[in-house]
Amino acid sequence: MKKVTFWILCLEGAVLSFNVAAAAALIPSIAADFALSQFVVGKIIWLYMIPYGLAAFFYGPLVRVFDARKVELSCIFLFSLANFLAGMSQDIATLFVARFIMGLFGASVIPLGLIIIARRLEEANRGRYIGLFFGSTFVASLLGLFLSGIINWRLIFIIPAASGFILWVFMYIFLPSFKEEVGNFRLGYLEALRNKRVVKIFSYIFLISLIYHAVQQWLGVYFSTQLNLSQFYISMLITLTSLSGIFGEIWGGRLADSMGRLKVVNLGIAFMVLSIFSLLIKLPLSLLVLVMIIWGLGWTFNHVGLSTMLTDLPAEFLNEAASLNSGVRFISGGIGVSLGGLIMQKSFTLGFLVFGLGLLILLYLSRLVSNKNIGGVL
Repeated sequence: MKKVTFWILCLEGAVLSFNVAAAAALIPSIAADFALSQFVVGKIIWLYMIPYGLAAFFYGPLVRVFDARKVELSCIFLFSLANFLAGMSQDIATLFVARFIMGLFGASVIPLGLIIIARRLEEANRGRYIGLFFGSTFVASLLGLFLSGIINWRLIFIIPAASGFILWVFMYIFLPSFKEEVGNFRLGYLEALRNKRVVKIFSYIFLISLIYHAVQQWLGVYFSTQLNLSQFYISMLITLTSLSGIFGEIWGGRLADSMGRLKVVNLGIAFMVLSIFSLLIKLPLSLLVLVMIIWGLGWTFNHVGLSTMLTDLPAEFLNEAASLNSGVRFISGGIGVSLGGLIMQKSFTLGFLVFGLGLLILLYLSRLVSNKNIGGVL
């Protein structure tokens, strides 16, 4: 793979991710601007995640028929246009529609990135490249979160809109054609899901994503309503999850190559368990800083370990696995946000306890997703 191709993939991931995490931190500000409940405005999370998850199922099979270059050029343009609409919205309904459209077209970036990396890089080096790829998304997410605490919420959507249009020009000039990888359209999901181990790994991904988003996307509301923190401190604490996530993706990717995918996955869950149970106590700000760093490291170790596992699956499952990865993560994440909202609205203590116990169960079950048991890989 040419360096320019890889860095274009990284920049696409950065544009995609700039306001994904920031949206949770912006809920209090958007609610105040539109004079609405924070729990009503919180729908901007799952209205992005669920269409993202559903659309992602089509992009892997789609690039069997159409040149991935053309697909990406179309999607990044429409994604940028939706961000512009969100930034200019004058009511919550327009913002909801814009988030829905962002989900539909933003869903192309991660599946196609994983497919290209898997096809054009050797297995022994994939972890570090996947770590860098997802690391770029966390750098952008970090920047978005930081800026969410100091600039108007509308700019958090306008910035990726402008950046996306500029990136589209560079993609048009430098992104190579992938016509040689085009064939017949085929939805191979039933074939992939006949493999029991593939079913197990995606069941695991569904559950871990549900739990993560059920907690992560309501942290801003928790810090606001339970700890009475200002928007600045809310944004800075959530920013720490992305800051540590940059190191978690890059470092975790290298560890996935050197010490094994499953060990990195388990280490990530252990960190997540430690941090979520710490939130059962109303900690002072100094300790919350440490908890958010551990939480971010835990999620990204788990994420990069699982993502690298998927690129090791047999080639006939690759397109479906890449789409399933995004589809399952975002559908379950959207469900997690909704479920988390229902529980957290009753009691944050109950929510942290329920989801913390869920993580402990997944830590016990994680051995089921080892690639040693999937189609003979590794």
